[in-house]
Amino acid sequence: MGRKGVCCCCAALRPRYKRLVDNIFPEDPKDGLVKADMEKLTFYAVSAPEKLDRIGAYLAERLSRDVVRHRYGYVLIAMEALDQLLMACHSQSIKPFVESFLHMVAKLLESGEPKLQVLGTNSFVKFANIEEDTPSYHRRYDFFVSRFSAMCHSCDHDAEIQTEIRIAGIRGIQGVVRKTVNDELRATIWEPQHMDKIVPSLLFNMQKIEDIDSRIGPPSSPTGGEKEENPSLLAENCFRELLGRATYGNMNNAVRPVFAHLDHHRLWDPNEFAVSCFKIIMYSIQAQYSHHVIQEILGHLDVRKRDSPRVRAGIIQVLLEAVAIAAKGSIGPTVLEVFNTLLKHLRISVDFELGDRRSSAGSATVSTSSKESDERIVQNAIIQTIGFFGSNLPDYQRSEIMMFIMGKVPVLGTNSQSLDTSHLGDLGTRRIQIMLLRSLLMVTSGYKATTITNALPPPFLDPLLSPSLMEDSELRQLVLEILHNLIDRHDNRAKLRGIRIIPDVSDLKIKRDKISRQDVSFMKKHGQQLYRHIYLGCKEEDNVQKNFELLFTSLALTTIELANEEVVIDLIRLAIALQDIAIINEDNLPMFNRCGVMALVAAYLNFLSQMIAVPAFCQHVSKVIETRSLEASYFLPETIFKDKCNLPKSLEKHEKNLFFLTNKIAESLGGSGYSVERLSVPYVPQVTDEDRLSRRKSIVDTVSIQVDILPGNNTEDKVDNTEEITFEALKKAIDNNGLEEQEKEKRRLVIEKFQKAPFEEIAAQCETKANLLHDRLAQILELTIRPPPSPSGTMTITAGHAHYQSVPVYEMKFPDLF
Repeated sequence: MGRKGVCCCCAALRPRYKRLVDNIFPEDPKDGLVKADMEKLTFYAVSAPEKLDRIGAYLAERLSRDVVRHRYGYVLIAMEALDQLLMACHSQSIKPFVESFLHMVAKLLESGEPKLQVLGTNSFVKFANIEEDTPSYHRRYDFFVSRFSAMCHSCDHDAEIQTEIRIAGIRGIQGVVRKTVNDELRATIWEPQHMDKIVPSLLFNMQKIEDIDSRIGPPSSPTGGEKEENPSLLAENCFRELLGRATYGNMNNAVRPVFAHLDHHRLWDPNEFAVSCFKIIMYSIQAQYSHHVIQEILGHLDVRKRDSPRVRAGIIQVLLEAVAIAAKGSIGPTVLEVFNTLLKHLRISVDFELGDRRSSAGSATVSTSSKESDERIVQNAIIQTIGFFGSNLPDYQRSEIMMFIMGKVPVLGTNSQSLDTSHLGDLGTRRIQIMLLRSLLMVTSGYKATTITNALPPPFLDPLLSPSLMEDSELRQLVLEILHNLIDRHDNRAKLRGIRIIPDVSDLKIKRDKISRQDVSFMKKHGQQLYRHIYLGCKEEDNVQKNFELLFTSLALTTIELANEEVVIDLIRLAIALQDIAIINEDNLPMFNRCGVMALVAAYLNFLSQMIAVPAFCQHVSKVIETRSLEASYFLPETIFKDKCNLPKSLEKHEKNLFFLTNKIAESLGGSGYSVERLSVPYVPQVTDEDRLSRRKSIVDTVSIQVDILPGNNTEDKVDNTEEITFEALKKAIDNNGLEEQEKEKRRLVIEKFQKAPFEEIAAQCETKANLLHDRLAQILELTIRPPPSPSGTMTITAGHAHYQSVPVYEMKFPDLF
C-alpha cells in the first residue's frame, strides 16, 4: 500500500504530477509540508512548465475538498505549496496556474473561517509582490476588491478576530492596488465601481481608530510591527499609496468617494476627520494634480450649498487646508475659480442670513439667532480661506487677485462686475462690502511691492478709495488698513499704532529708504487722491477713536514712505485744512469730532516736525502742544480719547496760540531752504464723481464759489464767526510771488479738472461761466457809463473756508473774472 491508503499499482498508473503533488502531503497534517517531496515537485514544475496548469488544477481540487471537509491542516499545506511554486516559476505557462491559484484564494476568502480568510489574504499578498514577465489581458480582480472591502468592515463579536480580519482586508486591498498598478491593464482598478468600495473601506478603518485616538493627542511615529497590528495606520499607509499612484486621468475617481463617505457618515460637522483626510490626500498626490482636488472640493461645495451652515463651514475649512498646501506648489488654472466660487458662496451665505432674519421678523427665537451665528461662521471661514490663499500666492498673482476682489465689491450707483446684491438691500450690500474688504485686507497682509505704483495701480486705487467716502465707519477703517498694508513696505506700522504725541520719534527706530523716482511720480499723479480721502475721512460724523488712529497712521506712513520736499508741503497744507475743519465747522460736526481732528493734527505735526528735523518748525509745534496741555488739553489725543473727557462748549473764543499757524510754519521752513510759497494757497480737495457714487453729500456743496451781485445784499447774515477782510487788505497781504503761485496752482487745477472730470460736468460748468461772464460784462459796461452813487452793487465770494467782504463791482479788474 502506498501513502494515504492508495495501492502501489494504482499509484504507479497515476500521472506523475499527481503523484508528486500527493507526496507533499504527510499522513498527519501536523507534520507540515514534506520538504523533500516539495523540492521534487518544484524541480518538475520548472523542468516541465507545460504541466503547471495541471498541477494547479489538481491542487485546487484537493484544496476545495479539504475546505469542505474542514481538513484545515491540509489546506495550509496546499497553500504553502502553491506559494512556493509561484515564487519558483516565472515562465509564460504560469498564467493558467495563476488562475487556479486565484480560484483557491477565492475559496478561502469565501469561507466563514477567519483563519482561512487570513491564509488566503497572505497568499494573495505574496502573489501581488511577484512581477510577472508578461501582462495578463483577461484577468480581473473584481471579486477580490469586493471581498477585501467587505473584510475591512468586519464586525465579529471577538475584538481580536475583528481586528485580524480587518487587517487582512486592508492588506488584500493593498495587494490588489500593487498588482493592478504594475499591470498593463492597471486602469481597471481606477474604475468608479472599484474606487467606491476601496476608498470608503480604508476611510472606515482610519475613522474608527481616529475617533478614539484623536482625543488623546497625535500618536508617536509607529514602528513596522505597530503598522501591521494597527488597522488605522495600515489603512492610512494603503490610502497614501493608492493616491500616490493616481495619475491625471484617474485622480478624480479616487477623490470623489471621499466626499460620499464624509457625507454618508456626516463627518463635515465636526470636521476633524475630514481635514485630516484631505491633508493626507494633498500630501500624497503628485503636486501637479493638486488643482484637481481643489476643483472637486469647490464642486462639492456647490452641491451642498443649501446644507446647514456648519456643514458648509466644514467644507470651506477643508478647502482652506487644501489650498494652504497647494499654494506652496502649482495649482494650475484654479486660482480665479477658487476666489470666484468663494465669493459666490459669500453672497449666498449673506442671503441666507438676511432671509432668516426677514422670515422671523418680530419673533426673536433662539433658533434664528443660532442660524445667524452659524452663517457668520461660514462667512468667517470664507474670508479666512480667501485671505490665506491670497497671501500665499506669488506677488504677480496676488496683484491680480487684489484687482479681482476689488472688482467684486458692490458700489452703489455703478454697473460693474461686482457681486449681485440687488435683492439683498442696503444691509446685505453693506455686509458684502465689509466682508470683501476684510478678505482684501488679509490678501494684502505682508505684501511688499518694490514701488508704490505696483501696489496701488490706478485701476485698483480708484475703486479702493471709493468706499472710504461711504457713511460707514467700519468700511472706512478697512480701506485705511488695506492702504497701510500696501504703503508700509518697511514694517513701521506697528511702531505707529495708536494716536499720541510722540516725545522722541527717533526712539521708534523707523526704517525708511530714499524716495524713488517711481514713488515721486506716483505722488505727483495720485497724491491728491490720498489727501482728499484723508481730508473727507476726518469730516465724518460717525468717526470713533479707531478712525482717528488709522487716519494718523495713514499720514505718518505717507510721510515715511512717499514724502519728498514737495509732498511735505502738501501734507502741511492738508493738516492746516483739517485744523480749519474743526475751527470753522461748516459741516456742523459734534464737538468730539472737532476736538478729535485737532488732536489728530497735533499728533501728526509733532511726528512730521521731528521727521524733517527743522528746529524752528519743531519749536513752533512743541510750543502749541505745550500751550494746549495747559489751557486746552482736549485738543491732544491723550485727553480727548479718554472715556471721560470734558468737552468745550465752543471753539470760537480760543486764542491763536492754541492753533498751528501757517505764517509761523512758513517762516520756520523757509529759513531751512523749503519752498514755502504754496503754503499760502489753502488746500481744497478735488471734485470727483465718487461723492455721488458713495451716497454722501457732494463735496461741491462744501467747496463752492457763490456769487451774489444783488444790490443791498447783507453778507453779514451769511458769514458768521469769520474775520472780515477788505479787498484792499487782501491786495496788501498777498505779494506778487504769492499771486504767481496762486495762478500756477489755479492753472494746474484747471488742467487736472479737464483731464479727470466727466465731459457733461465740464460742459455744464463752461456754460454757467459763460452766462456769468456775459452778465458781469454787461454790468461793467453799465457802471463805466453811470457809476452807482454808493458801493451798493457788491459781490460776495465764498471759497472753501475763506470768506471775503463784499467788494464793489466797479473796483474789480477784468482779469479777476477768471
